[in-house]
Amino acid sequence: MATLEEWGKERGRMAGEPRLYCRFDLGGTVYQGLLRGNMVDLVKGDPGGSLEDLRVSYPLSRVRLLPPVEPQTLFCIGRNYADHAKELGNDVPEEPLVFLKARSALLPPEGSIEIPSWVGRVDYEGELGVVIRKPCRRVTEEQALDYVLGYTCFNDVTARDLQRKDGQWSRAKGFDTFAPLGPVLLLAREMSPQTRVRTALNGKVVQDGRLEQLIFPVPRLIAHLSRFATLMPGDVIATGTPEGVGPLKPGDRVEVQIDGIGTLSNVCIPDA
Repeated sequence: MATLEEWGKERGRMAGEPRLYCRFDLGGTVYQGLLRGNMVDLVKGDPGGSLEDLRVSYPLSRVRLLPPVEPQTLFCIGRNYADHAKELGNDVPEEPLVFLKARSALLPPEGSIEIPSWVGRVDYEGELGVVIRKPCRRVTEEQALDYVLGYTCFNDVTARDLQRKDGQWSRAKGFDTFAPLGPVLLLAREMSPQTRVRTALNGKVVQDGRLEQLIFPVPRLIAHLSRFATLMPGDVIATGTPEGVGPLKPGDRVEVQIDGIGTLSNVCIPDA
C-alpha cells in the first residue's frame, strides 16, 4: 500500500474533481482507493502515477467502506464553538481544550453505535476531522497546513451524564463505537471558512455550523498540539462541534455531513 505521505502528492492534482481517498474491504482484503460518484477506484502502487493506468473500479455497493485512516492517536478539541460551550453552560476556553479518544472507539461508515443502557444520556457531536500526513512536531501556525493530508467527518459520541460525573472525559468519550469516522478523506491542504458542518438525526438537521465559527482554527490547533506531542501520519484532530448536540437512542440514524466530503451515517443499537 502507498503511504499517507505518498497520498499527500494527490493534493497537488486537485485542478479537476476533488480526490476522495478511501479505505475499503473487498472479500476480506483491505484496499486503498478513490471514490468517484458511485464507483470506487482501487489504486495500486504510487498514487502520484497515472490514475488511468492504475485504476480498477468497483461499484460502491460491492465494497465495505472503512475509516479512511487508522490513527495512532485521536486528538479531540472541546468547546471550540462559542454557542456550543454556552448551550452546555460552559465558558469559552482560553486555549484549545484537548482530550484523547480511544482507538478502540473507531467505527466505520454504516457501523452501529452501541448505546449502553446503564450510562444515561448519550449525545451526538458532529465535527470536522483533520488528518495528518507526515510527522509533525513544534510547528508554527504558518507551517501547520503543510502537515495536513486532508479532511473527513467525525462524530464525537459522548456519554453526557458520565462526562459530568467523572470530570475528566476518558470514559464518557471512549466507549467502543463512540468514534465514527469517514466515509472518505478529502485530500486538501485547507477548507473554506464557509464550509458547513451539519448533523441530521433521523433526517432532521439538528446542527449546522461553519468553520469560520471555530474559536481556534485548524492551524492554531495543529501548532498547539505539536508543542507537546508529535503528531504522526494518520492521526486525527477532531475540531469541535457546533451547537445543537442532543441525545441518541437505539433505532436512531445519525448523519454528519460536511461540504465537499460527504455524509458519515451510522445507526444506533442497544449494547448487547
